[in-house]
Amino acid sequence: MRTYQLRRYQIAAGAMPGFTDWLHSTLIPVREGFGYRVEFQLIDHEANEFVWCVSLEGDQAEFLKIQEQYNASSERAKAFETFPKCIDSMQISFVEALDLPK
Repeated sequence: MRTYQLRRYQIAAGAMPGFTDWLHSTLIPVREGFGYRVEFQLIDHEANEFVWCVSLEGDQAEFLKIQEQYNASSERAKAFETFPKCIDSMQISFVEALDLPK
């Protein structure tokens, strides 16, 4: 069983390239170290929106447990030292995956 979390970020105008560079070079490797898998990433250029889905093995309670460890980690803190501070708003929710590979 996998648990999926959909993350939607409104990115400041003109900041998408810096954000995605940071995400791929810095944050995703840290998340992967905690067992997260990036299922997909989308950019809506017209809306300056970045949408991605991450997943973890286990149920929602296990996801929340690992998320707590990840949020408190020194690795995440170090990654955010270089965060480009460009997210104007975000929406995060657990979702059901219908057609992603198992």
